[in-house]
Amino acid sequence: MSTSTATPTAWALSSTLRRHLHKLHTQTHHLRRRQLCFRAMAALSDPLEVCVKASVTVPNKLGDCPFTQRVLLTLEEKNLPYDVKLVDFANKPEWFLKINPEGKVPVIKLDEKWIGDSDVITQALEEKFPEPPLATPLEKASVGSKIFSSFIGFLKSKDPNDGTEQALRNELASFDDYIKENGPFINGERISAADLSLGPKLYHMEIALGHYKEWSVPESLPHLKSYMKSIFNMESFIKTRALVEDVIAGWRPKVMG
Repeated sequence: MSTSTATPTAWALSSTLRRHLHKLHTQTHHLRRRQLCFRAMAALSDPLEVCVKASVTVPNKLGDCPFTQRVLLTLEEKNLPYDVKLVDFANKPEWFLKINPEGKVPVIKLDEKWIGDSDVITQALEEKFPEPPLATPLEKASVGSKIFSSFIGFLKSKDPNDGTEQALRNELASFDDYIKENGPFINGERISAADLSLGPKLYHMEIALGHYKEWSVPESLPHLKSYMKSIFNMESFIKTRALVEDVIAGWRPKVMG
């Protein structure tokens, strides 16, 4: 009994065909995503409305909220038009409390509904406007996620020997190692949602600790410093960042409390 075996040429043709089919499938998938995004953007008759904290130091300027900046960065990186509604946190207007009884920012109007929480907002934006894609793979999404809480712990600390500074240093060193091996951004060569979340928090950390603790990121963490410089120099970041004076004022209650 004879058995048929594929020739090397047949195997090569089969492998080439599979690669072409996979490439075609990928291109079709991206095309569909772009079409969906274009349709969604075309449906935007008006810019998206975003409620943000107003500056406490300069009239008619954006205030100091890293979670709000995360949302604005997402809008900027997706090239979505938006209008900010400045909210005076010392005297929150009735219209704002009516749409958001908790009185927190950011809040955005999407599909005629007001939604809050930066996690929820950025996920909704990613689903409705998938191009350019900003989603971070799940296995990388939590990289650097403990830095912010460690920063706050150190900022509030009154005891130089309570370990809070070392805890922050440990988190920063871990992130430095990660970027060294996987950078320049959390998801490699392309910026993603995780960077847009972490960047504003590092900005607040740098300003607040520099002012209240005379502390700065150690020179022994060059990859972290390079990462921060890259994020802070992005056009979208410069456009949406808070004033240094507002960041300092915003963290004062945490330090003095």
